[in-house]
Amino acid sequence: MANIQPRRNKNGTIVSYSIRVYKGRDPNTGKQLTPYSTTWRPPAGWSEKRIRKEAERQAVLFEKKCREGRIFDGRVTFGEYAEYVMRLKEQSGVKHLTLLHYRQNLDRILPSLGRLKLTDIRPQHLNLLYEELSKPGGRKNSDRAVARPELKEVLQNRDLGHRIRDRYGRELRFDTALQGKHVSLVTAQRMADTLNLPLETLFRIERDLTPLCSRTIRNCHLLASGILGQAEREMLIPYNPASRATPPRVTPSSPNYYQLEVVEQILSALNREPIKWRALIQLLLVTGCRRGEILGLKWDKVDSLNRQITIDCTLLYASDRGVYEGTPKTKGSIRSIKLPEQTVELLESYRCWQEQQKRRLGAEWTPSPFVFTGEKGGPMNPSQLGNWLDRFARRHNLPHLNPHAFRHTMTSVLFFNGVDSVSISRRLGHASVSTTTNLYSHVMEQAENRISDCVADVLLTSQKKRRKKTNS
Repeated sequence: MANIQPRRNKNGTIVSYSIRVYKGRDPNTGKQLTPYSTTWRPPAGWSEKRIRKEAERQAVLFEKKCREGRIFDGRVTFGEYAEYVMRLKEQSGVKHLTLLHYRQNLDRILPSLGRLKLTDIRPQHLNLLYEELSKPGGRKNSDRAVARPELKEVLQNRDLGHRIRDRYGRELRFDTALQGKHVSLVTAQRMADTLNLPLETLFRIERDLTPLCSRTIRNCHLLASGILGQAEREMLIPYNPASRATPPRVTPSSPNYYQLEVVEQILSALNREPIKWRALIQLLLVTGCRRGEILGLKWDKVDSLNRQITIDCTLLYASDRGVYEGTPKTKGSIRSIKLPEQTVELLESYRCWQEQQKRRLGAEWTPSPFVFTGEKGGPMNPSQLGNWLDRFARRHNLPHLNPHAFRHTMTSVLFFNGVDSVSISRRLGHASVSTTTNLYSHVMEQAENRISDCVADVLLTSQKKRRKKTNS
């Protein structure tokens, strides 16, 4: 309970009340921490009874704020306050994956700023943080595993293929490791455990010394600025020092999209692939949906009669949750999208194939409402799509493929064919048209040049030809 003490002037009149709330003890030293404290001053003319009653009420309110972590003194550190801001963000409904990304960046920030008092932080501290993050070796958990020749020998001696299921029934693909590519420590450990051999026998551990990219450092700046900005709004610091720091510049990159000849090669190669992947990739291409939106599509949201799908769910993966359902990125992302007739026909053929799979597997099939499922039902892990695209590209000698590039490809096709920004923005599910125009400004410029050439070709060139015919 809060402790209140009146303060009187020389005449014995109460001029204020000191309110103190017990903070606890230091876990390292056991010493009692300096309590939270504040002062409440009563308006002139109040009686002592009324002042006492209001002081008790103010004490209850102050204690509540202290217990909720909403009161700080000049000794609070950046690390302590950052935890408070993270709780605020979680309570305000920030998406789980966004919070995870905040936590990852906060882990990069705290070694430099965590122990500093909020009131002591200056722009120079931020600039030194950016400099430190840009050095080689600044990555956390950057150890990677590279297969030793012994891995291939073990697989050959035991007559094992490149796809082995671990003790939990999850499939391990040894192809990447056998090709000499890096794999994560977690994956390497699972492989070693499955083969009942020490990790060091099968893999060589290397540290990734590649510096953090300027975009990641910029994200760290934005997070630090957000935390310090909250402190400024709560009047704990006079100004936000991050607003006067100099973060690295980020050069905006143009959206990566495939030229039409590459799209034709992809579609041609897809004809030799299982129907599930033909339907999935074609749907990505013609809708421009995000990866999670397609994997979160359910059969009851497919309207074959009206040739449209409704996007209102997304499938995501987080290391602490696994695969889970989430809401689309923004309110504008909840939308209906019209489909070409060929895509609807392909989806219906795939639906028939999926029903056959259910009957064939029987009890082994895991019921699922999703259009695209795992091999035995259930939701797909989003990483499966990227992994399959990598293998698909290698099989057919295609350039590197990633799911989001199909979204950019559809957008570029629409711009090059003169479709307006508002219609494209709605199809993409952007929060506003400005998001579309900012992201695809380079594509819009190319499209405008093509349209200009088309206008000149149709109107001006045709006019010259008519004049020549008239003169002849």
